Amino acid sequence: MPTLPERIDPTQLARLGNLPIKARVIVQGALSGMHRASLHGSSVEFAEHKEYSPGDEMRHIDWKAYAKVDRYYVKRYEHESQLTIYLVLDGSASMAFAGDGISKIEYAGLTLAALAYLAIQQQDKVGLVATGDRAIETSVPPRARSTHLHDLLAVLDSVMVRGGKGDESPAAALRRIAELTRRKRALIVVASDLFDAEDETLAMLAQLRAQRHDVSVLHVLDPHETTFPYDGLTQFEALESTNKMLVNPIAIKRDYLARMDAFLTKCRGTLAAGGVDYHFTTTDRPLEETLLQLLIARTRLGPVRRVG
Repeated sequence: MPTLPERIDPTQLARLGNLPIKARVIVQGALSGMHRASLHGSSVEFAEHKEYSPGDEMRHIDWKAYAKVDRYYVKRYEHESQLTIYLVLDGSASMAFAGDGISKIEYAGLTLAALAYLAIQQQDKVGLVATGDRAIETSVPPRARSTHLHDLLAVLDSVMVRGGKGDESPAAALRRIAELTRRKRALIVVASDLFDAEDETLAMLAQLRAQRHDVSVLHVLDPHETTFPYDGLTQFEALESTNKMLVNPIAIKRDYLARMDAFLTKCRGTLAAGGVDYHFTTTDRPLEETLLQLLIARTRLGPVRRVG
């Protein structure tokens, strides 16, 4: 494999080989970043530990870790650390938007591909749910076999190519996951722009967390959506309807940015109140940095223990 720069532009990475290769490059970049962080004393140094809580066995406390950070950590063991993971990709029409870079659905899909690659390397069970467009709605059951990665990434690649046309929110898919996981806790990672007029997605995410699932949200937006860098008379077309509007961007920019700020505040606040792990990113951010952010959050949360 050719030598790559430490920070890989998402557009550059999108042109690099097939999806498995892209996923591996993102993972390698993130793990390199995690290694550098651990050398500076970051909490990611204890990726194979969880913080001690009442009920844990004292004999599993890592006293070397305690000597370093003056906090009690319990070593993780194989039977505790295997996860069942559901990756949820929003394939609705709004996710097809791309300003000057790659689309939101491609960015989200690449991040989930990297997570799948890493999780199966660690022998976790990984499944995929695609939503937002009935033409691409699909569900890949969680498995941990190495051959499963090839099948899952093939489906994910197809969804990334064919998706971005429907107008359904991820809420219905999250309800199905809630039914499938009624008796067993899981890690659920949702990649979406969270554009949902009824706010059903936010409500379902909080509900899954209330059911004791570990829930992470990757909130993906395009930089143009957060900065509104338009000038001169412009026609805007709705991605999930046939509505069109010819406007002067300067006249509406202040109101638009205020609404966007309110939307982001609502998403962040609602999910935080529900105990959901929230991560915001834009599609111009290096993918390995986004993955690293998710991985560091996982080390802080500790493993999801298997039940039943």
